[in-house]
Amino acid sequence: MFIGLLSDTHGIFDEPFRNFFSPVDEIWHAGDFGSIQVAEAISAFKPLKGVYGNCDGNDVRLDYRRYLLFDCEGMKVLMTHIGGYPGRYDPRARALIDEFRPDIFVCGHSHILKVVNDVRRDMLVINPGAAGLQGFHTVRTALRFRIEAGDIKDMEVFELDKSVVPNRI
Repeated sequence: MFIGLLSDTHGIFDEPFRNFFSPVDEIWHAGDFGSIQVAEAISAFKPLKGVYGNCDGNDVRLDYRRYLLFDCEGMKVLMTHIGGYPGRYDPRARALIDEFRPDIFVCGHSHILKVVNDVRRDMLVINPGAAGLQGFHTVRTALRFRIEAGDIKDMEVFELDKSVVPNRI
């Protein structure tokens, strides 16, 4: 399965990201869509799995949950918006990690792209950074990768300078 991963769109899903995600089978969104219209635009473009973020309103929270636990090609995936990193997990995220013991933990919120192995928990932690304009980041980012037979491969980073002003949605 070819996965596109983004977070913190804050109301924007524009052409450069559509182009980057055009070959993927499914898009995962780790919260802070910014509006239900963005979630609808993404799900009209590709099948979507997502969670709501701390900046999402009730419209998004009615359709998306705080966390998702699912299987993808033999790997257990846990996704929530506020997560943290090994040694610095948010307490609610740490409780979910300890309860479900995922192979992959996906989060957003920090606006910092980071992929790190949690050796203690034998889990890959993935934060795709921020795809929107809101926040301190200077580069908008997203990821895409393949999951095949319990293995992650071919991870690619997409970067777009924040000064490139997109059309909304």
